[in-house]
Amino acid sequence: MKHPSLILIMSLAVSLFAAPLYAADALDLTIPLPLTGKQAKFGEIMKRSYEMAAEEINAKGGIKGKKLALSFEDSGAKPEIARAIVEKLIDVKKQPLIVGEYTSSCAKAVAAVAEERKTPYLVVASADDDITTQNYKYVFRQNEVNNHYADALVSFLKEVVKPKTIAILYESSAFGTSGATAMERDTQRLGAKVVLKEKFETGAIDFRPILGKVRQAQPDVVYTVSYANEAQLLMKQIKELRVEAKLYTGGAAGFAIPEFIDGAKEAAEYVVSATLWTPQLKYPGTKEYAERYKSKYGGYPSYHGASAYAAVYVVKDALERAKDWSQDGIRDALKTTNIKTAFGPVKFQDKDGYQNQNFMDTLAIQVIKGQFETIWPKQHASAPYVYPVPSWRERR
Repeated sequence: MKHPSLILIMSLAVSLFAAPLYAADALDLTIPLPLTGKQAKFGEIMKRSYEMAAEEINAKGGIKGKKLALSFEDSGAKPEIARAIVEKLIDVKKQPLIVGEYTSSCAKAVAAVAEERKTPYLVVASADDDITTQNYKYVFRQNEVNNHYADALVSFLKEVVKPKTIAILYESSAFGTSGATAMERDTQRLGAKVVLKEKFETGAIDFRPILGKVRQAQPDVVYTVSYANEAQLLMKQIKELRVEAKLYTGGAAGFAIPEFIDGAKEAAEYVVSATLWTPQLKYPGTKEYAERYKSKYGGYPSYHGASAYAAVYVVKDALERAKDWSQDGIRDALKTTNIKTAFGPVKFQDKDGYQNQNFMDTLAIQVIKGQFETIWPKQHASAPYVYPVPSWRERR
């Protein structure tokens, strides 16, 4: 038989772990992110943006009088590490809410853990459709799904480019595969034909064999879904080999961050990409966030940063409305979210086979004179699009 005093000590210990958000003046939130490895650039943009939002919220009194104390754990974009981090956060730290990750493979691993532990999880920048089609009750996604990432780009192709043939190149990740599948479907809707669909391994550095197939297929449009390094290398090798097409396009991610222009240099010019956000949008707080980020870090953030920034405000809104800060209390508050953020409106819906999914307008951007411009839809355009684009032979 256990001694009564030992039982009391154990009970106190359990109660302290069970409600860490009540324990002090600080509200602790640990966020898993890729801070090293190939996806570290995305993690860096998001980390900076999380921190900026937390600083702003704390300067205005925090959340219900508690200062938001953020910390980060590096998953290295590896699902098994992301899973272990989140298991620790839920089982040991007793964190009643999970936010973050970047790659779809990591987010899928985290989502499975969160649902199993009945802990609300806010997905911020992971696009694979499967994440919110599992009938999960505790998983919420703020960013658009891969199935709709290219909606504005497809509209641009339909209205302006009118292609007859498209080549689809994609990397062997959950994001790349689902993005390629979505574009294959969209190509049919355009009345065009997929003349090449080619997969390459994540981390690939030599695209010449694939580009030989592109040259042979002679597509009007080349559409690529990939992360950062691959997007840059692919376009640089397209320029070196003078592989011609009427337009080169990207499915967001590596094509929609400032490093794409820095890395691909002249080869990035006139490339059109899908994206979820630009600094030119007129959502409340968009301009202020973008300019503060640029002032602090020397360049504008990508949509990944804007979503991370907005996510902290979504968390604030949910915690302020929640009946309590238990897992179910926070989950119920997230379910009724309906706010406007610098990233855009956020409202989680069960629709079209998705659960707890935020649906949003997408955009098309084009690199013009070495910088991203919003070109589509027209009501969001910051500059006129350039099309037809000059051939490689016509460029200096």
